[in-house]
Amino acid sequence: MDALAAADAVLAVHFLFVLFVLAGFVAIVAGGLLKWQWVRHRRFRQVHLAAIALVALESVAGIACPLTVWEDALRRAAAGGRSFIGRWLGALLYYQLPEWMFTVAYVAFAAAVAVAWAWVRPEPARHDELLRQTVMK
Repeated sequence: MDALAAADAVLAVHFLFVLFVLAGFVAIVAGGLLKWQWVRHRRFRQVHLAAIALVALESVAGIACPLTVWEDALRRAAAGGRSFIGRWLGALLYYQLPEWMFTVAYVAFAAAVAVAWAWVRPEPARHDELLRQTVMK
């Protein structure tokens, strides 16, 4: 795989990560309103919360996204240019705004996901259920 194709692959993974965080939040809120049980799956919710928490913490700490850094390095190695996919996905992901605006957005979104955790409660952890069954006997 050449560097440009590798950069596009990293960009696609980055896009899927962002899609998971955004669509996951929409699904959780919609699922809370529509009583969808699958949005209460504990592992899904843990991974979802961890994903946005990681992004928010990186931003607060001033750490550049590793996927962005990796993609940039691959594009430099490819001697510039973007493919069709690279142009479109890049336009969806990257904006020219001050860094502090991204930090505020990421932290606010992480807070919204935490509120969704409290509002649309995940199913109890398996060990909690086992403990409850043991105590009830």
